[in-house]
Amino acid sequence: MTVALVLTARGAGLAERLGLKALPLEEMEGRFEAGEPVVAVMAAGIAIRRLAPLLADKREEPPVVAVAEDGSAVVPLLGGHRGANRLARRIARTLGVKAAVTTASDVLFGVALDDPRPGWTLANPEMAKSVMASLIAGEPVRLEVEAGDTRWLAPLPWSDEGRLAVRVSDRSLAPKEDELLLHPPSLVLGVGLERGASSDLLLDHVARTLEAEGLARASLAAVATLDLKGDEPAVAALELPLRLFDAAALGRIEVPNPSPAVAAAVGTASVAEAAALAAAGEGAVLAVQKQIGTRVTCAVARIAPPKGRLTVAGVGPGAPAMRTAEVEAAIAGAADIVGYGPYLDLVADLTGMKRCHPLPIGKEKERTDLALRLAREGKDVVLLASGDAGVYALAGLALERSNGAVPVTVLPGITAMQAASAKAGAPLGHDFSVISLSDLLTPLEVVRARVEAAAAADFVIAFYNPASKERRQPLEEALEILARHRDPDTPVVRARNLGRADELVAVETLAGLDREAVDMTTVLIVGNSRTTIVGDRVVTPRGYSS
Repeated sequence: MTVALVLTARGAGLAERLGLKALPLEEMEGRFEAGEPVVAVMAAGIAIRRLAPLLADKREEPPVVAVAEDGSAVVPLLGGHRGANRLARRIARTLGVKAAVTTASDVLFGVALDDPRPGWTLANPEMAKSVMASLIAGEPVRLEVEAGDTRWLAPLPWSDEGRLAVRVSDRSLAPKEDELLLHPPSLVLGVGLERGASSDLLLDHVARTLEAEGLARASLAAVATLDLKGDEPAVAALELPLRLFDAAALGRIEVPNPSPAVAAAVGTASVAEAAALAAAGEGAVLAVQKQIGTRVTCAVARIAPPKGRLTVAGVGPGAPAMRTAEVEAAIAGAADIVGYGPYLDLVADLTGMKRCHPLPIGKEKERTDLALRLAREGKDVVLLASGDAGVYALAGLALERSNGAVPVTVLPGITAMQAASAKAGAPLGHDFSVISLSDLLTPLEVVRARVEAAAAADFVIAFYNPASKERRQPLEEALEILARHRDPDTPVVRARNLGRADELVAVETLAGLDREAVDMTTVLIVGNSRTTIVGDRVVTPRGYSS
């Protein structure tokens, strides 16, 4: 259990916000020695001085994270690759700050081999440091995958050649001198047993089966059985996550060795094989068919390798602070990032040494098709969009062109319209419409009709793509239409390059708009008949009476 050690009531309040149990400082040493992850809500120096005499073996020490009482800083102090970096990032996301992670592999790649994902096991952990050092130095390292979902390893710069290798296998192997052996949680154990069969009988039968088949005990992700057997002590003795299925569910699973006797006894013709396949999920295959022992049976299913996936992510207007934690996590976990060059620049602090694929403006279909092709090859891919991925961006195109062949996830982002509104005040406080003035994909007569309808209905209007050097007519016609429906003094927000170094947010009027300053990086927000200036902020009243 992760605990928070605090000095003050303010620290206790922060611990409560993080969902952690707050304990007094005097308990720090005992909790640390007990191996519990420690969150020290205090100055880092206090925690360091108290724990320094206890430091001995970094492979055994629990994670320790220091958090400022005001929530402004989160620093992993100990056990960065034993969970502290993950814990620090989780806390930082809750607090809306950035974790001060300094370990080289995390900074460069966002991945540490000596801190594998839950369920993964290092067969020879002493090799992790050598392999990570080679990767950090830019030396070639091979990745050899025999089983398991290795998407979390994708951000590392693997090579087809190299003196060192990382092997991912669920087989029981002796690691070679030049490789790091990782056992993935890729196997599901299915068991059947008579009522009251002893733990020793089941444990011995499973161990013998795994040894005979050359499978690693460390790769067992779960044990599955009939729900009627879920309370058997022998099943609990396996010390694996438990999945239970009723007889009807197991009866629907096709298996190679059904048993009429089993069907008569428990209502399904298979327990061990069917439960293993059911728990392993779609595409699973039996690595070991039913093995019959004394009063017990077992089978092993191998989880199907994952398909690639595409995430279309909106990175917001530009500033890192305007990105969502969800989008940052997707980029951190992806192998390939596809995007317009300037969009890649916006997330350069996250991409590190990932494979980035810049394509120019106007190549939206090509960008989308490249991202889908990489995903079909089994890779985790992020396709970048500025603002929100589904607002004048590539989410729709990706979904259309994938045609269901590739899983596509769409992650939202803060739009330029939202950022402009917030910086100017609250011009979007009541009903509004959003219109693109680009006539590249929409006929100009349709654009005109939409502006006319929105203006006549007294919507606040946000205009995207208002003008370029060559394309000024749609903006001029839109302003002419608005002039027939709005007062010349109607507030207009003109904003460009939001969240970037040259950001500009100007409040003008419909009559006084600096038209020549409007370009493709500009978003315009035109108020409605009730939009007003309060102090120096633009406000559209919601309409409620006081």
